[in-house]
Amino acid sequence: MFRKSVEVAAIALLLSATGGAEAAGDAASGKAIAERWCASCHVVGPEQATAMADVPSFGAIVERSKGELGWLEGFLADPHPMMPDMSLTRQEIRDLAAYIGSLD
Repeated sequence: MFRKSVEVAAIALLLSATGGAEAAGDAASGKAIAERWCASCHVVGPEQATAMADVPSFGAIVERSKGELGWLEGFLADPHPMMPDMSLTRQEIRDLAAYIGSLD
């Protein structure tokens, strides 16, 4: 009886640990984040006509990166001084990176 309880508890613990696994980025959510936080400086998509002159568009970021955007999540987690601290969650960062990657 005790062994069965331990096995059930171990399975429940394992399921709860994996149930909180981080989700992959969602490009649609990332687009909404980009439009809310990034569009005042960057051109974030093809429907946007203008932004700040010396700031790269998201398309230019993808082009310069040649599709290798693995660095982007780290960069967004600790943005450079010219960027505001948006305090994005890890999921929001994954979503934003997924959106930028979808522009390729």
